[in-house]
Amino acid sequence: MHIDEIDLYDLDAWSERVLHEELAILRAQSPIHLNAMPNATPFWAITKADHVIEMSKNPKDFSTWRGGTTLDDYGEEDIGAIRQLLINMDPPQHSKFRKLVSRGFTPRMVRLMESRIRDDISEILDRVLPLGEIDFVTAIAAELPLRVICRLVGIPDSDFHLIFDWSNRLIGFDDPEFQTSIEDSRIAAMEMWQYAQELLDGRGGRRSEDLISVLMNAEVDGEAVTEAEFNGFFLLLSVAGNETTRNAISAGLLAMLENPEQWQKLVDDPSLASSATEEILRWSTPVIYMRRTCTRDLNFHGVEMKENDKLALFYTSANRDEERFEDAHVFDITRSPNEHLAFGVGEHFCLGASLARLEITLLFEALAERLTDVQLNGEVRRLRSNFIAGIKTLPISFSQRQ
Repeated sequence: MHIDEIDLYDLDAWSERVLHEELAILRAQSPIHLNAMPNATPFWAITKADHVIEMSKNPKDFSTWRGGTTLDDYGEEDIGAIRQLLINMDPPQHSKFRKLVSRGFTPRMVRLMESRIRDDISEILDRVLPLGEIDFVTAIAAELPLRVICRLVGIPDSDFHLIFDWSNRLIGFDDPEFQTSIEDSRIAAMEMWQYAQELLDGRGGRRSEDLISVLMNAEVDGEAVTEAEFNGFFLLLSVAGNETTRNAISAGLLAMLENPEQWQKLVDDPSLASSATEEILRWSTPVIYMRRTCTRDLNFHGVEMKENDKLALFYTSANRDEERFEDAHVFDITRSPNEHLAFGVGEHFCLGASLARLEITLLFEALAERLTDVQLNGEVRRLRSNFIAGIKTLPISFSQRQ
C-alpha cells in the first residue's frame, strides 16, 4: 500500500477492520502525517508512542478544550456544550474537577465493588451459559459493565436499558444502525442530561454510597460541583464507563478465539487473568484516538504546525509501536512489561482504569473456569467508527465445563 492511499478517517474501512497495516506504514514512513477529511479541515495523524506521550503531557501547546476530543469541526453552540465535559477540559479547570470525580474511584470504592461484581458475573453466566450459543456482546460483554457503572452512578436497575440505548446513540453516531443523523446524538445527550437532573432531584439531599452522593457532597478549594457540572459528569461516566469496557471485553474474547493457544494458557492457569487483561487492553485499545488542538504555531520534531491545527493521537497505533513493544503484533497474555496506552497518558489518564481492569480480570477468570469448546458461530460485525473500536456482534457457541 502506498502512503498516499492511506485515509485514517475512512469510516467504512474501520467498520471492516482495525487499520493496523496502514498505521504501521505511517509509523515507519510518516509518523506525523497530514490526513484529509471530507468537508472539514485536515488533521495531523500522530502514530508513534513517544509522540503520543509527549503531546498528551503538554496541554499548554496541545489542548483538549479548544476543539474537543473528536475530529469534527464544531459550531459555537456544540463546542460550548462539549467543553463542559471533564474529558474536554484543560488545566486548571480540569485539575479541579478531576479531583472531585476521583473521589468516586478510590481504591476503597473499587474494593467495595469487587464482591458485587463477582455476584453479577455469576448471575449473568448462570443465566446465559445453559443456552450453548449467544451473541457474546449483548449477553455478557455489554451486560456486566452496564450493571457496574449504573450501580456506581446510582441508576436503578429498572433504568439500565435507557443507559444502554443512550450510549449506543452517543457513541455510534457514525453507524446507521444506531442513529440516522447527528441530531439524534444531540437528542440522546439531552435526554441523558435531563435524566441526570431528575435523578438528582429525586434524592432530596439524601446521602448514599454511590457517586451521586460522593460528587454532590465533595468540595475542592471551597467549591462544590454545580448541578450542571454533575449532569455533564453523569453523561460522561455513564457512556465512557460502559462502552469502552464492553468493547475491551468483546475484543478480548475475539483475540482469544483467534489465538487459541492463549485461551488454553488462561484455562490452564486462571491466575493469568490479570496479565491477560493488560494484553487485552493493549490489543483492543477501545478508544482509537483522542484529538488535541494546537494553541500556537510551533515546530514538533521537524514538522511545522499552525495554531488551531487538529491532531489525532492514535493510541491504537501507539500500542502496536515496534519500538515500544517486542513482537508488537503478537497477542501474548503473559507479556511483561506491558506499558500500554489504552487508558491514555498524562492528566487525562482514565479515571475508571482500576474499575475496568477489575471487571475484565474477574470476567475472564470466570470464563476460563466455566467455558469449554468456545467457537465463533457467525459473523463478527464492527461499529462504523474511527473513534471507538467497537464490536456490535460476536456470536459464539460453547459448552459448560463440568
